[in-house]
Amino acid sequence: MSRRLSELRPVYVVGIGWHRYQNPSETSYVTLGLTAIRAALADAKLEWPLVESSYIGTGLLGMAAGRAMLKHLGASGRPLVHIENASASGSAAFRHACIEVAAGISDVALAIGCDKRNPVVRGFTRTGIGTLADDAIVPFTHFALLTNEYAARYRVTPADIARVAVKNHGNGAKNPHAQRQQARTLEEVLAGKPISGTLTSLQCCPVGEGAAAVIVAAEDAIKRYNLDASRAIRVASSAAASERPGAASDADASLTRETIQTALRDAQIAATDLDVLEMHDAFTIEELLYTEAAGLCADGTAVHALKDGEFDIGGRCAVSPSGGLIAMGHPIGPTGIGQIGELTLQLRREAGLRQQPNARTGLAHMVGLGSVCYAHVLQRD
Repeated sequence: MSRRLSELRPVYVVGIGWHRYQNPSETSYVTLGLTAIRAALADAKLEWPLVESSYIGTGLLGMAAGRAMLKHLGASGRPLVHIENASASGSAAFRHACIEVAAGISDVALAIGCDKRNPVVRGFTRTGIGTLADDAIVPFTHFALLTNEYAARYRVTPADIARVAVKNHGNGAKNPHAQRQQARTLEEVLAGKPISGTLTSLQCCPVGEGAAAVIVAAEDAIKRYNLDASRAIRVASSAAASERPGAASDADASLTRETIQTALRDAQIAATDLDVLEMHDAFTIEELLYTEAAGLCADGTAVHALKDGEFDIGGRCAVSPSGGLIAMGHPIGPTGIGQIGELTLQLRREAGLRQQPNARTGLAHMVGLGSVCYAHVLQRD
């Protein structure tokens, strides 16, 4: 019989670090990754030789990119695994690092996400089996159509949906790690460069470069290495799923509903217990669809909750206090791990101007092309 992460030994996030997400530059990916790893080691007050295993999440770097980073820390001979899972690459790396520690294979593991923007080759385009819509339905067109459908179904306006971007740009302006650090008015968001339908550039995530790192450890290691247990945040659950045959246009929302329900059930909490939610919001409509799918509000009511400030920092549940993919940025490999870092800051009460008061429970959610979905619940003990 299969077992859940919550049934194995407890796993804690003990160190977090970033290289700021940024526009494409001449900075090498090795520098990006090392900056994040060294920051996570310093945050944990842990030496590199004590890390027993490493998982490297990348979507754009190509084969065996992690070794070129890790060798600068010292060739430890410890195992490393490269993981590519589209936008969820970092989330997958974090999940497998947690599983290894929970299973007792290692006591300390690193999950690092790092990417630089390169030409993207989607594997399914090389199957030799075409579809009627290969050149017609690109991601931003798909989400523009979902935006129109949602607006018509629930009688809201494009401006209502654009408020997601206003909130998240405001949060990103308070985040030193974010790619976009400028608050925007609703008028500015609506006046942005047209992308598709009613979507403007400020309602879509930027894909740049950066890195994020997380160190996870077992309780034994926390005691053995005299780490600060008061700053260790427990990983209460981890859930993953993939698309089923015959999925409709709302496949990502249905997959999100299923995956988050599993993560909440395994953590033995309800959606109403969440204080912080880091959400996959590559486009504004996604935050509305996924907050509803997560159970934070009923279908068709997310716009009203947003307008009422329920998803603001200080509201009922802070949704994407990091700025989300729209403002924090979406460099692919680092994105899911950066979400874990933000939750850790929030639950430690170290998020500064972005701090959700009295945060004790958070959930990180990512969808990856294909589609796959990951959800992780973190809790402050």
